[in-house]
Amino acid sequence: MLAKRIIPCLDVRDGKVVKGVNFEGIREVGDPVKFAEEYNRQGADEIVFYDITASYEGRGVFLDVVRETAKKVFVPLCVGGGIKSVDDIRETLRAGADKVSVNSQAVKDPSIIKDGADIFGSQCICLGVDAKAISPGKWTVYINGGRVDMGIDLIEWVKRAEDLGAGEICLNSIDTDGTKGGFDIDMLRAVVDAVNIPVIASGGAGKVGDFADAFRKTDCSAALAASLFHFGELTVSDVKADCRSKGIIVR
Repeated sequence: MLAKRIIPCLDVRDGKVVKGVNFEGIREVGDPVKFAEEYNRQGADEIVFYDITASYEGRGVFLDVVRETAKKVFVPLCVGGGIKSVDDIRETLRAGADKVSVNSQAVKDPSIIKDGADIFGSQCICLGVDAKAISPGKWTVYINGGRVDMGIDLIEWVKRAEDLGAGEICLNSIDTDGTKGGFDIDMLRAVVDAVNIPVIASGGAGKVGDFADAFRKTDCSAALAASLFHFGELTVSDVKADCRSKGIIVR
């Protein structure tokens, strides 16, 4: 079994880390570089940065924050938000990211997945997905930070993205995002079972046991959280210790 990864996620708006519930009620919580340094110290396996309003506002990615973080943090960085072209991918990787997350633009123009994978390798292309349930066992894909329902079936979309060359999927449930009620196990299991690439669970972690729960109930490769880590309710080390105590291999 491959070791499971624990990933703090930093949602960034106007250069500050922010957090909301169900993509609403956004508030600032601090400096992204300082947060990243602390998570690096705690033993994070990766750090994800999302510029949460870049696509909605039609802006490019926040490369100054990426550059500064890459100087001080020595775990892989995944960066998303506002990446619209192969040139954006190139510039983000040059700024110090190890991979990019494409979400809204990939839905609008899936060729960015194939072109990015062909040029930089699948390992550099993570498909970010925001999805919401429309009926039991069926979900639809949203873009622009959860604002626009594209009417695209989630399972069909992740399969297509894998075929196009995505190397990983970061699956965020809008229904559980920020609620701290646990990961969306049904959605997560359905996506993990549909593809052969790693899937990161995102949206809903509320207590230390939620991470182990996701790993035990699905074959997801990693679990991501924001609020729990940002507000000091848990550390990455706490989560890894809990997973180890339950027989789950973590890095």
